[in-house]
Amino acid sequence: MSTSSPAAPAVSTPPAGGPRPADGRTRQRPLALRLLARPEIGVFLGAVAVLVFFLIAAPSVRQGGSMATILYQASTIGIMALPVALLMIGGEFDLSAGVAVITSALTASMLSYQLTLNVWMGVIAALVVSVGVGAFNGWMLVKTGLPSFLITLGTFLILQGVNLAVTKWVTGNVATDDISNMDGFEQARALFASSFDIGGVQVKITVVWWLVFAALATWVLLRTKYGNWVFAVGGNKESARAVGVPVTFTKISLFMLVGVGAWFIGMHNLFSFNTVQSGEGVGQELIYIAAAVIGGCLLTGGHGSAIGPVFGAFMFGMVNQGIVYAGWNPDWFKAFLGVMLLGAVLINLWVSRTATRR
Repeated sequence: MSTSSPAAPAVSTPPAGGPRPADGRTRQRPLALRLLARPEIGVFLGAVAVLVFFLIAAPSVRQGGSMATILYQASTIGIMALPVALLMIGGEFDLSAGVAVITSALTASMLSYQLTLNVWMGVIAALVVSVGVGAFNGWMLVKTGLPSFLITLGTFLILQGVNLAVTKWVTGNVATDDISNMDGFEQARALFASSFDIGGVQVKITVVWWLVFAALATWVLLRTKYGNWVFAVGGNKESARAVGVPVTFTKISLFMLVGVGAWFIGMHNLFSFNTVQSGEGVGQELIYIAAAVIGGCLLTGGHGSAIGPVFGAFMFGMVNQGIVYAGWNPDWFKAFLGVMLLGAVLINLWVSRTATRR
């Protein structure tokens, strides 16, 4: 008695070495489209274009000292643009970031000088205040459900008024007293506002901190669970909460990171100039947000990188100083910024549509 096994289904095998049948679901997109999908590609190309333009229009930019000055200008924007960018990826933004920098510097200066303390006590107190302001913004956001625009606009107005009123009340002036002769000043200055020599060119320490913070932020976004949380809450916080993402912690911690950035730049300003003008900082928050937007971060959240704002800040520094080196009217600076911002938004829109097109 013989048994017959069922016939195996016919399978068409492509010739060896021949092309595999295309499958639209698994087909890998061309390298160019995959590169365009990266949020920092557009601003990188823009930064290169701006650099080349000013290298031609302002020959003095080619000098080492000029480039060091440009990098310094970019670093003071870029350090704050990094936490602002992370916050925007998380779906929020902070209008109080500019005046929070001055609040931090005023706290450290007045506390140290008026109480004759070591300046490091003022530095630590300023960190507590800055992180506290960020925590307050985040807590108000998650507890009230109000847009971050309204909450941080309120904080902006509060800090602006407090900066002016308290400084006048304590010092009798709109600026703080000179703290350069106080204990701990030189050590703090070495950390926050020193310079070092490279080939005869003085480079500010903030440039190094800027690159270190950018590398750290990139690692956090791309290699840690917290980075996944940031993208998740920025994309859809309800869906993120449904899969176990701690939305409240993530939102509040992002605002606190902005506070840390404000503290660092505030300390740099204080130890660079020894004193602080209480009315400064207004308008800087728009520069930080614009650097993040130019760097590929969307106002709607869920998209962006830490590298993009680095190039965005570099473009700001290049335009700011390039106009001066070219001998043009510096009043054109804001006009250039507006053109750059609109151009970045249009480029990001085109890149997004091109990268997602099948």
